[in-house]
Amino acid sequence: MSPAASPTVLVTGGAGYVGSHVCKALAARGFTPVVYDNLCRGNLWAVRWGPLETGDIGDRRRLAEVLVRYAPCAVIHLAAFAYIAESEAHPQLYYDNNITRATAMLETLLDHGVEQIIFSSSCATYGISETMPIVESLVPAPVNVYGTSKLIFEMILRDYTRQGRLRPCILRYFNAAGADPEGEIGEYHNPEPHIIPLLLAACATPGTPFSILGADYPTPDGSCIRDYIHVADLATAHVQALDYLLSGGAPVTLNLGTGQGLSVRELIGLAESVTGARIEARIQPRRAGDPPILVASAGAAEQILGWRPRWTDPRDLLASAWAWFTGPLPLLLSSSPLPRTGTGHDPAHRDYLRR
Repeated sequence: MSPAASPTVLVTGGAGYVGSHVCKALAARGFTPVVYDNLCRGNLWAVRWGPLETGDIGDRRRLAEVLVRYAPCAVIHLAAFAYIAESEAHPQLYYDNNITRATAMLETLLDHGVEQIIFSSSCATYGISETMPIVESLVPAPVNVYGTSKLIFEMILRDYTRQGRLRPCILRYFNAAGADPEGEIGEYHNPEPHIIPLLLAACATPGTPFSILGADYPTPDGSCIRDYIHVADLATAHVQALDYLLSGGAPVTLNLGTGQGLSVRELIGLAESVTGARIEARIQPRRAGDPPILVASAGAAEQILGWRPRWTDPRDLLASAWAWFTGPLPLLLSSSPLPRTGTGHDPAHRDYLRR
């Protein structure tokens, strides 16, 4: 694809963990990713492959300005709040951002003729399933507010699709993990809620305990089982989903995972093997809203998009995350007040957190 023919893609939440990897993959494919992010949780240093336009997805006037300026051929929507524990503690925050503001965004996109949207959804929409691996035909039954907010927006997208106004590709991620194989970007949150960075923090600092949140699940070793998918594979899937829509593909909902499940205890053992550290694990109570097992069937993504995960060995995934975690930028960010991210919540949302 020549530079003169380089089409623009708007990436909401493009300064975030998955979003920044998606932007890198888009640029490598010949697209120009325009990051639209309010930086309440995004990282300024992660915006490297296209312009940054600051704004909230619910700000229709600001979003309209950006759409007029860049005329994107499609939108990849990743600007959701995505922490299960937080969603249980502050459901109004999740319903406001992930549904109300996202719907305002959708109306603005349609007002400007953008009909192709790739939506970052989640395996949390499925809830607790007796069938493994999980297929897309399973009736969703989320057990946490985060999953419910994702499912409701999926339903909104389908309602618009039935009206002939939209062509979405809904991607239900399983557990994103790892870091850019070239070491340019990776996972960094403050505070950090995700299991692998917390596990690696325990590896990097002797004496730092790692919490196993529940050891009484109906699994072989009592800890939760998850399907960990490398963030680089997720990024590739977005590019292939974009190619699919741009070539006239029909609306579709697809799982993205490896089909392999790892328990928390198994993950601890692998992390010790990769890093050479010893981890002090402590059993803590279950986290509200956590299903015991989530493992994907991603056969439909292979059939429809031609997508297959490349990073299928969890040791390689952990090694990429470890290389990033112990690299110069995360170490600098953890020890310096340099501008690395936003406040954690934009001003319009902070009142919720005081209640």
